[in-house]
Amino acid sequence: MKGIILHGGAGTRLRPLSFSGPKQLVPVANKPVSQWCLEDLVSCGITEISIVLGETFPELVREYYGDGSRFNANITYIYQGRPLGIAQAVGLCREFVSNESFVVYLGDNLLQKGIGKYLEKFSTEDFDAMVLLKEVDDPTRFGVAVFDENKKLIGLVEKPKKPPTNYALVGVYFFKPVVFDIIDELKPSWRGEYEITDAIHTMIKEGFNVGYEIVEGWWLDTGKKDDILQANALILDEQAVQQVEGDLLDSRLEGRVIVKGGAKIVKSTLRGPLIIGENCHIENSFIGPYTSIGNNCRIENSRIEFSVVLEGSFIENVERLDESLIGRYAKVIKNTGKSVKLHIGDYSEVEV
Repeated sequence: MKGIILHGGAGTRLRPLSFSGPKQLVPVANKPVSQWCLEDLVSCGITEISIVLGETFPELVREYYGDGSRFNANITYIYQGRPLGIAQAVGLCREFVSNESFVVYLGDNLLQKGIGKYLEKFSTEDFDAMVLLKEVDDPTRFGVAVFDENKKLIGLVEKPKKPPTNYALVGVYFFKPVVFDIIDELKPSWRGEYEITDAIHTMIKEGFNVGYEIVEGWWLDTGKKDDILQANALILDEQAVQQVEGDLLDSRLEGRVIVKGGAKIVKSTLRGPLIIGENCHIENSFIGPYTSIGNNCRIENSRIEFSVVLEGSFIENVERLDESLIGRYAKVIKNTGKSVKLHIGDYSEVEV
């Protein structure tokens, strides 16, 4: 079994962060979203993994993951170039897959319980393809399953205006290599893309054995700021422990707080679940809960809750920063006067 992580897409809903890096490298609980996908694959025994790179700073992905050895994986890279759909990206992996079965994992998706249970079902029941589904409130945003009266999967439709069901396709797909022949015959959809839903729908209509499973636990497609904040909170809530490797000076911990090595906490309160990255300096501040602070950040005289602050940022004299996503090496400073002074980029959002 081999694994494919799709790392493309422009990430327009995460601008301006996605102007400086792929959306899949935005961290939740101080770990890139796509790393959670990679570690899920490795935990299932899938170590031969290809990452399909898009046009948004692919060199940053290669720089971060390297050959995969520090993640106990063997990673190869395939360039998609101009994004023409999931099916097109999968089709580029024919040589990598060879004659083996494989799993496709969208690099901005997170599953609470991982894919282990579903991988086992795919392997033991001899499916040609298997999809994961989850009931959602707004299925018009996703590929949607169509069932007959016996709950047999009889088709898929991409982003329907009038959804036949509320069961959306989760961004994980299991295939045998026969899918490549189907992809070769696809035509672009009305969106100008080669849709994976069309490939699977064709397999169903041509009599291939296509199964499905309803995902247990939460599933998140981390395409927007609020998705990142929710994912960060859920993961911290499940995985945070009290672990202090840095220095605490006249400070207080409340609950499950992780403080990484080299961090210095001075006259501050940290309330978990919370993670503070390496070499941070936090002074006279209140941090948490449900907050992640990246490496090498400096925070002084501020209060931060339910937020994600990426590495190298500087926050000073902010009375309360809540439900915020702060990019790398950003500065958030409250001046002593009554005026508001801003230096922000395209597509930024500011509430004052």
